[in-house]
Amino acid sequence: MFTKTTRHIKITATPQFLSDHSEPDDNHYVWAYTIQLENCGDESVQLLSRHWKITDAQGLTQEVRGSGVIGEQPVLAPGKSYRYTSGTALATASGVMLGEYEMVTPGGEHFEVEVPAFSLDSPYQVGLLN
Repeated sequence: MFTKTTRHIKITATPQFLSDHSEPDDNHYVWAYTIQLENCGDESVQLLSRHWKITDAQGLTQEVRGSGVIGEQPVLAPGKSYRYTSGTALATASGVMLGEYEMVTPGGEHFEVEVPAFSLDSPYQVGLLN
């Protein structure tokens, strides 16, 4: 588990290697990751967009930007949390992900919440990244 708090929004990332969906002989490795967002502040916030940087073991970085997460733009009331699971694939046996979410308050203030860097580890990697 990897955790970071920005402006009272706690983000926890939990990656999991999916051996059933991976084909190491074809350089295709797949992970699921579960993200939990928890509003530890005193006002509601809405997640508007995401920005991911996904780097493989050879240093190749791909960026992913988009509206919401898994087709949703959740609103988190104070003390509430939201959890979702998504996935990514790499051509190497390990990598790292990090990113941020764009949030907005009911008053229209926009801010970014950092997603902690988390390692994508598999049994096929030569050494651990993290």
